[in-house]
Amino acid sequence: MGILKGSLTLRRYRVDGVVPDDFRDRYTEALTDNAFHDPASALHTGETVGWCLTQNLLYTDFSNRERWLMNHFILAAMRVDKKTLPAKLFRAHLDQRLTQWCQANGCTRAPASIRTETRELLEQEMLTKCLPRVQVTEFCWNVIEGWVLLHSTSESVNDRFRSLFRNTFGLTLEPASPLDFLDDPDLAASLELCGVSDYRPPLPQQEQTP
Repeated sequence: MGILKGSLTLRRYRVDGVVPDDFRDRYTEALTDNAFHDPASALHTGETVGWCLTQNLLYTDFSNRERWLMNHFILAAMRVDKKTLPAKLFRAHLDQRLTQWCQANGCTRAPASIRTETRELLEQEMLTKCLPRVQVTEFCWNVIEGWVLLHSTSESVNDRFRSLFRNTFGLTLEPASPLDFLDDPDLAASLELCGVSDYRPPLPQQEQTP
């Protein structure tokens, strides 16, 4: 669980909205409905986004709450898969096939229809063999106090997370100041509840005397 160890490269959010009293039941269903699932087609090239458990990115069953819900803390992860063909390798194979076609048909340049057909067939062949690029980002949500920690400072990851969070729970996330970490008396206790007992708030850097 990267969010509970190592450097605290985190973004903190305030949760804007009302959490229902039966959030345990509702959020179990919501996480299940928005859990990560492999795309139906191996030729899918868009992003595939969904929730998974922190124990293993292949675990997407949220029926056992003990694996992701600790009292009023939710600890889970967002998984994003995307297939991208290696551009240089694809171009090399495409040029080779078009050259072979021209040699077999006695011409110097393949017609546009042949180039399009060859490109499409090659894309299908390579996509079926290509593994996606996988990104997993963990988060911790204090449902009662209304704050969320996301283990990433990437703008694109944070934007994607806020969108998935809103679509899943019907709540919006508002950025909180990083300075909140310095004086938050509940942060260490919250992390300790999740299994971290040696957390210490970072000390402010002292200005150097010129």
